[in-house]
Amino acid sequence: MPRTSEIKRETKETAIELRLVVDGTGLTRVDTGIGFLDHMIDSLARHAGFDLTLTARGDVVIDDHHTAEDCAIVLGRALADALGDRAGVRRFGSAYVPLDESLARAVVDLSGRPWPEIHIPFSRDTIGDLATENIVHFLRSLAIEARMALHVDLIRGDNDHHKAEAAFKAVAIALRDAVAITGDMVPSTKGVLD
Repeated sequence: MPRTSEIKRETKETAIELRLVVDGTGLTRVDTGIGFLDHMIDSLARHAGFDLTLTARGDVVIDDHHTAEDCAIVLGRALADALGDRAGVRRFGSAYVPLDESLARAVVDLSGRPWPEIHIPFSRDTIGDLATENIVHFLRSLAIEARMALHVDLIRGDNDHHKAEAAFKAVAIALRDAVAITGDMVPSTKGVLD
């Protein structure tokens, strides 16, 4: 059975449509109205091997917060929905990803219990039109809504663009491993992941 999800979310702050195919080939079409956010979401989906279509319209005249947060909420919910009871998944994934001078580590547990530990120190306030604080907030919101433990640590780096991109690619590779099908049982001694 294909692991897919389609979600529409509309609030007074954002309108988002998303289609996710977990077992894809990395085909993406992302348009959030925030260029650097598009770049990060595209990198995450592409390197995770997900097919993703995401369009968002948000109140970016105010700032980037609501759009970044709501895109993470919708993507996290779509991932949780597509994985269902998570039977057969590997559950755990980890990756180290370099981008030039930057090196990031990401570790994922699709436990059903959300726990984000995101540690990426930035030196700038923004990258393009995206506040660096919202990069961290995006990853935290993604972990909460996907119901996964997510640990992301920047091990080293100087360039903030490289730091963020290494982190998102590390999350992607860790997720690609964690969602891989390795059997048909729920990978937990409790018999459920929640």
